[in-house]
Amino acid sequence: MEIYQIKVFLEVARHLSFTDAADALNLTQPAVSAKIKSLESELGTPVFCRLGRKVELTEVGRFLLREAPKLIEVENQLLQTIEEIKKGKIGNLKIGCTTAIAEGWLSQLLFNYRQQYPDIQTRCLVFESVEYLYRAMTSGQVDIGISDVSFDGLADITTTCIATIRYSVFVSSNHSFANQNWLSIQELRNEPWVILPAGFPSRLVFESRLAELGLTLGDFPQLETVDTISLMRTYITQGNYVGFASEFDFKLDCQSGSLVAIPLQEFALPGNIYLLTTKQLHVVHETTWKRRKAAHLNPAQKFMALIQKPDHADDIAPAIRLRSPSFLHETNSRKPEILTLSIGIQNRTIPAIAAGLIMQRLRLLEHFLPKDGRYSGTQYQIRWSDFSTGAPIVEGLHSGQLDIGILGDYPLLLSAVQLEHPEAQKTRLVSFVSSNPDGSCNAVIVPNQSSLHSIEDLRGRVIAVPFNSSAHSMVMRSLQAANLLSDVYLAALEHPNSAETFEFPIHLADSYAHFAPFHEVACRQGKFRYLSDQRLESLPVFYGVVVRAELAKRYPEVVIGYLKALTAAQQWYDKTPAALKLVSQWTQVDPEIITQILSTTYQQQSGRFFSETIIRPDWLNVHIQQLSQIPGNEQLQTINLNHWIQPEFIQKIHL
Repeated sequence: MEIYQIKVFLEVARHLSFTDAADALNLTQPAVSAKIKSLESELGTPVFCRLGRKVELTEVGRFLLREAPKLIEVENQLLQTIEEIKKGKIGNLKIGCTTAIAEGWLSQLLFNYRQQYPDIQTRCLVFESVEYLYRAMTSGQVDIGISDVSFDGLADITTTCIATIRYSVFVSSNHSFANQNWLSIQELRNEPWVILPAGFPSRLVFESRLAELGLTLGDFPQLETVDTISLMRTYITQGNYVGFASEFDFKLDCQSGSLVAIPLQEFALPGNIYLLTTKQLHVVHETTWKRRKAAHLNPAQKFMALIQKPDHADDIAPAIRLRSPSFLHETNSRKPEILTLSIGIQNRTIPAIAAGLIMQRLRLLEHFLPKDGRYSGTQYQIRWSDFSTGAPIVEGLHSGQLDIGILGDYPLLLSAVQLEHPEAQKTRLVSFVSSNPDGSCNAVIVPNQSSLHSIEDLRGRVIAVPFNSSAHSMVMRSLQAANLLSDVYLAALEHPNSAETFEFPIHLADSYAHFAPFHEVACRQGKFRYLSDQRLESLPVFYGVVVRAELAKRYPEVVIGYLKALTAAQQWYDKTPAALKLVSQWTQVDPEIITQILSTTYQQQSGRFFSETIIRPDWLNVHIQQLSQIPGNEQLQTINLNHWIQPEFIQKIHL
């Protein structure tokens, strides 16, 4: 018996006429008669009595007239439900995630989802191990997964960043470290530690980062492994242990004040939270994403749409995050290659701190250097050399003793010149670090008791300046513009090999020229003042990253890794309120001076320098044009900017 037969029967029974029923159904009368005959044949009894043109219901017909509409209603309900399932209005959604995600991040989002789609039955399955989550994904036990460990590299799973997660050390509120706002792993190695078992996401993240730092769990003499977050909490609160975990593991404990989260230098950047989907679901998602507001999305796709709405999703695309470790342990049978990187930096030169000091302190370079493919067996040896000025860095690049150098505008250009040594190592400019558009970072200062007040007063006098520095360039251009270049003697202002605190030798010269922050420091100490009415020649000032051409050619991924670490350091300084205080401690430079020099987004006062990685050939060219007119700088005209500048490295960071 077919539903359509019942529909035809009901129409004939309503009209008690085959002709009228045929008109209502838009059928021919023979077709209606055939359907009724077929129905009666299947039932084995007539449903109508035919008396000439008159039609009457039989006993079975009257029963069918009473009960058959129920079948039609059931059919309508079935079709409506099927349509709603097709449109994603009702259905089932099974979400797999790790413990921290379930308790600290997913709960609010899941509540919002259920409020928006009350007819979709949702279920959250929690897995302590990411390997168990992977098995649930591939077996179809869950529809989608959310993890704080990436599944990149797995052929059957698609991984998408959807939010961020931070890792810290946790101590009890009465611990001696509870008032610290910043710690490092090295400071804590001899403390009693408690961590979760192998396979837990936070354990994977911790061990992965230790490996980058050349450490293992064996380097912690007092380390306990416990099975649950609850037991870990007991160790921290009752045993004064230090615990490593994510911000979500002890979210409620920190809110209640029983535990305190302390940021670690080695985990200054946040990690990512990932949405995990099967390849099939991902393809459907991608092809329908532009029609997000359309009704035809299944429950999983509706959840993905909710995650990526602006009020739920973090703005993570422009930022560089800590890379997530893989939960699959790869073995490498190749003999390890040892790659030594020698880097010349200027740690007390505030505009250059992201390219050296911050990267060192946060151990960012170790994290972003390549470790896959041809680098899967590479062991890196990083040698940082700190200088007060750029001149020795230029020498180190030319001699091959340095692979990477951080330089201000004038020494930056000098690094591109072969000078009198044609066998000197060639260099490539791969990125800017910071820029000062108005050139206000260099200055001439004089002792407080000096009678000098203007640049004209320098005639016949001595200016001490770090040779081949940004300040040296400014002095030469200013004296040239004032027609004083041949009437003023320039003396070399020597610095110690490392950029440790120093004082200007007050009896060396009549005046002193320097770059930021050294003239600010000297004036702040009270022995010097700025030369008033300077009318000095100013051009945009910038710091950049120069690498040996051979390094860029043989190991381009290493250069990209360095630039990723640079970008991460810039973002950390720009967006971290604690950064200013920490940089002040590391450099021994007053925070007020730092804010006057280098801008951040959270400060109301803008500094003279801005973090900048995009190379400006026009600025380089104007320096070359002006300096090459000054005796002794003619060789700058030989620089081929199109060949020397290689912007493709920094461009890969922003893809």
